[in-house]
Amino acid sequence: MHLRIAPHPSPIGTLLIVTDDQAQLRALDFDDREADMRKWLRLHYGAVTLPPGETPRATLHALDAYFAGDLAAIDALPVATGGTPFQREVWAALRAIPAGRTLGYGELAAQLGRPGASRAVGLANNANPVSIVVPCHRVIGKQGALTGYGGGLPRKRWLLEHESRHTSDAPQRRLIF
Repeated sequence: MHLRIAPHPSPIGTLLIVTDDQAQLRALDFDDREADMRKWLRLHYGAVTLPPGETPRATLHALDAYFAGDLAAIDALPVATGGTPFQREVWAALRAIPAGRTLGYGELAAQLGRPGASRAVGLANNANPVSIVVPCHRVIGKQGALTGYGGGLPRKRWLLEHESRHTSDAPQRRLIF
């Protein structure tokens, strides 16, 4: 599989954007997590060439617009991932969580029709290869606890606060920092 990687600045650190020849996002993570991202790519795609390349302009514009406050700008970005069928089901459900809202792991499991699978949902959430666009940061612990985010809790906090600032109609859950 031939993919390309490119860095892109953001307010919370340099992003590494991996796209394929069809301009689909295959991975998006922070540059300090590059080793984990490459490991994930090998696990799901086998031998992957990952030369530097240009990110599609539409992807860059959407990410920049998101960080500028247009939270819906990333909603239509094309994403293609490996993963198990269950992981892909969880990641699709993550994309359905509106910006400015959060869900608990148990709530997300229940939405998927698997009310006892909150741990499995958490593991799938943790394996999400496309940070921000597949908004795993919108899943929180019990009673609003800010838990687990591969990019680090300060980035998760920033993303949730950013979305809260730019979404006036979303009911807010009290987060425990």
